[in-house]
Amino acid sequence: MAAADLMVLALAVILEQINYIYLFADFLLITPVCTVALVLRLASTEFSVWFTVAFTFDRYVAICCQNLQNRYSTEKTASVVIVTVAAAGCAKCVPFYFTVDPRRCVSTAEYLTSAAWRAYELFDSITTPLLPFGLILLFNALTVRQILATNRVRQGLRSSRENQKDSEVESRRKSIILLFALSANFILLWLPYVVHSMNWQMVNYSYADRYFSTPIYALQQFGFILQMLGTCTNTCIYGLTQRKFREELKNGMRYLFTLTWQFCIQA
Repeated sequence: MAAADLMVLALAVILEQINYIYLFADFLLITPVCTVALVLRLASTEFSVWFTVAFTFDRYVAICCQNLQNRYSTEKTASVVIVTVAAAGCAKCVPFYFTVDPRRCVSTAEYLTSAAWRAYELFDSITTPLLPFGLILLFNALTVRQILATNRVRQGLRSSRENQKDSEVESRRKSIILLFALSANFILLWLPYVVHSMNWQMVNYSYADRYFSTPIYALQQFGFILQMLGTCTNTCIYGLTQRKFREELKNGMRYLFTLTWQFCIQA
């Protein structure tokens, strides 16, 4: 999930948004490069969204489905899920390769007017992010219900030792906070984009008119900003709340500094 979010930042923010507005790197406007970058940007967004769903389902299985957990929570299953999500995301985004005019890096007239493309855009909006919205809310509701029910049972069993801190209840409380933080962050930051995509086709997505200042265009750009911001905050939330994640990050930074120091000494 963190890797997918970083891909979105690199492809959608640096290579696309910042370049189109400020840098104007000519090689990125070459049609083959532009179309491949478009597909990769859309695919990385798919990865980010559906890996968030996968994370939510993983927490649901770990907390609510003890029998399934032994079979599901394995490295093999994780690899299958990652590969499946990546393959499905790429397959879904490939058709957008054909929405770019081969003579210049802008959307084709057919894409902007065709009923078939409008239908495909509707399908795209439903599968990302409307369907993930529903799945995340469903899994979180089931997880929280299970946690609250388990906590009530544990508190009843521990009534004679009320003053002692229950580490299991504390761990489950942190799980609820993490789930709510990731889910609320994802839904709230994607909401303006969803509202826009349901009401107006993205005819100015490629900044054909850089000084277009209507409220609809402003909503479009505001939605893009929040959508990109969501990829950063998801990774930060996960990193700040997970002890093992922080430890692995520290180990990686130590390794880089050690490697750099050894290289400087040898040089």
